[in-house]
Amino acid sequence: MNNKIPPPIVTLVFGLAIYFSKPLFPDFSYVFLNVLSLLLIIVGPLTLISAARSFKVQETTINPINIDKATSLVVSGVFKYSRNPMYLGMVLILLSISFKFNLIGGIVLTMLFAGYITKFQIIPEEIVMNKLFGDEFEKYKNKTRRWI
Repeated sequence: MNNKIPPPIVTLVFGLAIYFSKPLFPDFSYVFLNVLSLLLIIVGPLTLISAARSFKVQETTINPINIDKATSLVVSGVFKYSRNPMYLGMVLILLSISFKFNLIGGIVLTMLFAGYITKFQIIPEEIVMNKLFGDEFEKYKNKTRRWI
């Protein structure tokens, strides 16, 4: 894989961009946005933790930079619903930040994050997973959506 920037660092950069770009966009402050933000800041990390535990149970690498070292294909737990629950968790965290601090700019930046992660992380990972696990990965890919 060519991508050497760890996805948590990319998420941090986008999160900071959402926060610090708030003066550029109209301010929306509604109670339901705060509630939604709180919900997502809980669900996002829980999704990440659940996915990490699935990797640990399968005793395979969690490192997205060295995906070629994967020893098994994880398809259980949260991976039944999303092929990329860790990235989904990161999107949920960014949406939480967006709903709290910068609704319009945050949604735009979160969509850019999802596009970036898809192009530079997920698609290259899928190529490697297809080489490592062949038909097993193809069946999983056909059954489970990339995001949700």
